[in-house]
Amino acid sequence: MSDDVRVRFAPSPTGYLHIGGARTALFNYLFARRHNGKFILRIEDTDRSRSTDEYIEAIIDGMKWLNLDHDEGPFRQTDRTELYRQYVNRLLEEGRAYYCYCSAEELESKRKLATAAGKPPRYDGTCRDLKNPEAEIKPVVRFKMPQYGSTMVDDLIKGKIVYENSVFDDIIIMRSDDTPTYNFVVVVDDIEMGITHIIRGDDHLNNTPKQMHIYEAFGKTPPKFAHLPMILGSDKARLSKRHGATSVQAYREMGYLPDALLNYLVRLGWSHSDQEIFSKAELIEKFSLEHVGSSASVFNPEKLLWMNGEYIKAASPEGLIPLLAPFLGSVDLVDKQWLARAIVTLQERSRTIVELANSMHYYIEEDVVIDEKAGKKFLTNETKPYLTALIERLTALEDFTVKQIEVVFMGLLDEFNVQLGKIAQPTRVAITGNTVSPGIFEVIELVGKDRTIKRLQKALAKI
Repeated sequence: MSDDVRVRFAPSPTGYLHIGGARTALFNYLFARRHNGKFILRIEDTDRSRSTDEYIEAIIDGMKWLNLDHDEGPFRQTDRTELYRQYVNRLLEEGRAYYCYCSAEELESKRKLATAAGKPPRYDGTCRDLKNPEAEIKPVVRFKMPQYGSTMVDDLIKGKIVYENSVFDDIIIMRSDDTPTYNFVVVVDDIEMGITHIIRGDDHLNNTPKQMHIYEAFGKTPPKFAHLPMILGSDKARLSKRHGATSVQAYREMGYLPDALLNYLVRLGWSHSDQEIFSKAELIEKFSLEHVGSSASVFNPEKLLWMNGEYIKAASPEGLIPLLAPFLGSVDLVDKQWLARAIVTLQERSRTIVELANSMHYYIEEDVVIDEKAGKKFLTNETKPYLTALIERLTALEDFTVKQIEVVFMGLLDEFNVQLGKIAQPTRVAITGNTVSPGIFEVIELVGKDRTIKRLQKALAKI
């Protein structure tokens, strides 16, 4: 493969960046980086009724969050209308396209007649060789598709697929309001941008033979095509909102790491031996279309959650701080070194950044709410002497470190002749509000002397 590889991710801004779209972008990105090529971002906003600037910004923001940096763009098709008209006029002049004056009612009547006759509901070519057009009707422009023979798509993933040309419509390439259509503009853009490989979802597969003929009409060899199998939900239906979150933005808000999401998405259809976890450098080195499967993949939220947890465990605490910051309103007031130490105590058991943020409440907040059930079980008359003595010893402690806090506890165990749990568990409930936390000595040090003593005193008052 030469350095001339040029690929594009071309989303339609009719919604947020979808999981399927993100996987397509990722495969294009990896292919470009693997072959020292160019990755182009193109916004296909020809559907003006559904495309919005908000969605364009969301798609670009999602790409940035995933660190899928593009080399050229973003280009917008609505900025290139004049270019498309020039290409349409060229086809008209060369007899490869024609004006069609059939009304919507006439077209519907033709479809019904064809269906009734057991034929494909395709345009019958009424205006294909029309000599005397009706001047009062604003026409569309249709492209002359071949009527005989067949077209073969040699797909890099699906293999060879043959289509009979007799089933193709003379597709509309320019609407009556002078706006170009999708199947036409993508070809023009790919020609203008020198695209060498088109890696996209297999929902576009049936458009491919039509687009190939438009390339050839302009004397261009079509790019190589690779159609990715779709992503299915657990019920084997196409992934949709009824299966849960489907947008990249939603997973960002749920506390997923961008690298974890990318790692999971690349494994939906691509594999490299039995390896599950990849760095981005490894993906760029190992990715190839030859190892992309031809069958659909099933999206498994639990597997993604597991993978996200693995990434959180492996991350540096300092690296998690920027991701954690949006979920901690007071993060700007917190010492980053202290915050990194707090993260270390929690990241092993956190599967998402949201879980990590929620777990940090007793470190961040001034006070905690004690769980009623935990309070009844552990804050009792039996534990009152332990807490009273602990308050006294911690108040006198000048070196408030894990090591010295442990010394205090060990002294109390000898004094009361009890096991650690007898003192540690009521202390944990008093300081964190619940019965589960990291090591109690680390928690006490991170909560700090003043807040620890205040919470112990408050718990003591409840007994």
